Amino acid sequence: MRNRLASMLLAGATLMTAFGAQAAEKVTLQLKWVTQAQFAGYYVAKDKGFYEAEGLDVDIKPGGPDIAPAQVLAGGGADVVVDWLPSALATREKGVPLVNIAQPFKTSGMMLTCLKESGIKKPEDFKGKTLGVWFFGNEYPFLSWMAHLKIPTTGGADGVTVLKQGFNVDPLLQKQAACISTMTYNEYLQVLEAGVKASDLVTFKYEDEGVATLEDGLYVLEDKLKDAKFKENMVKFVRASMKGWKWAEENPADAADIVLENDASGAQTEAHQKGMMTEVAKLTAGSTGALDKADYDRTVKTLLGGGSDPVITKEPKGAFTTEITDAALK
Repeated sequence: MRNRLASMLLAGATLMTAFGAQAAEKVTLQLKWVTQAQFAGYYVAKDKGFYEAEGLDVDIKPGGPDIAPAQVLAGGGADVVVDWLPSALATREKGVPLVNIAQPFKTSGMMLTCLKESGIKKPEDFKGKTLGVWFFGNEYPFLSWMAHLKIPTTGGADGVTVLKQGFNVDPLLQKQAACISTMTYNEYLQVLEAGVKASDLVTFKYEDEGVATLEDGLYVLEDKLKDAKFKENMVKFVRASMKGWKWAEENPADAADIVLENDASGAQTEAHQKGMMTEVAKLTAGSTGALDKADYDRTVKTLLGGGSDPVITKEPKGAFTTEITDAALK
């Protein structure tokens, strides 16, 4: 009798487990880049059970130099992606209806890092120089800035030569470029880790130059928001993700460890990820996840003000919604 009762309890527990697994709603998140502390909030939310508590089974897909999140989203490979607003707005204007549903990053971490020996002291000194630039949507803030400066990106003495930059800082270390694109939380740290002294560098932060645009936000396809169940899942996803981000801000070293545990490539180092998380926390600080309309308007104005070749040519319509964060933050 006892054995039979034990068997019945075990069977019941198995059924409950199976039911729970079936009940969990699957959500696939496509990151903008490889596994690193830039995305710590999502890894923390998964590790700490914040997604599970919302009834979600979240699959986090790393990105890379040849992965465009918008293309993955349009192709059905993800439900939600991390992308930058300039890329999202340019993509939307080209016909892929991306919509921002949340904005975990409040501040831009993008900058150009230059060798002091290049003679560059101010943006006007970029003329005649070779500058490293990321592509796959990351080029838009740079192109917009150059347009504001009225500096052509086609080379020559009065323009700049654009070097398509990979995922490392070699162009600067090998002096193939006078400046390269860097993030405060990643490539700039890599340059210092390579032995270059901060005193031998000149940096230009987009925030300081008045051309900062919104970076890591969460985007979905517009048509998906017509589905009530999808919207419900996104509310849960955003709520859990922001819990992850706030936990990461308060526990940067532990958050970095969680990222490292999820790095299947083994390419990241503990020191770099902890340094990265400290810097990333500065960019998410003050964000509840809700898009700030003033920040959005500033980004749009910057992208529209690109002279004869702006990143976007008209004021976007329907490019963001606060409906998801309004519900998530109740």
